[in-house]
Amino acid sequence: QVQLVESGGGLVQPGGSLRLSCESSGRTLRNFRGYAMGWFRQTPGKEREFVAVVNWNAGSTYYADSVKGRFTVSRDNVKNTVNLQMNSLEPEDTAVYYCAASDVGPLPTEEGRYGYWGQGTQVIVSS
Repeated sequence: QVQLVESGGGLVQPGGSLRLSCESSGRTLRNFRGYAMGWFRQTPGKEREFVAVVNWNAGSTYYADSVKGRFTVSRDNVKNTVNLQMNSLEPEDTAVYYCAASDVGPLPTEEGRYGYWGQGTQVIVSS
């Protein structure tokens, strides 16, 4: 069974930074480099929204306009991990953050293109 496990969430003041990590394991996602890895986030009462994605070899990335210039997505295909460095955090970034894996397209942004999801990690930006 595929497992994606996020970590690194927590409480941070506005303007601060957090680094989220996602580790993959499991038989189906054995070929980690075969998947684009994305980050999404969700707040209560709202739909889950795309945040960032990195392609299979980390040669390309794509970001939502709301996080561009503040967040950086990266991956390590040896350690089977994907990271999201979040800087200059704002209260509007408060959400549960999910990592996901997709074998559809190089840089998918639609939730439906991702077949594997983690359980999420909470990020709270508040003073």
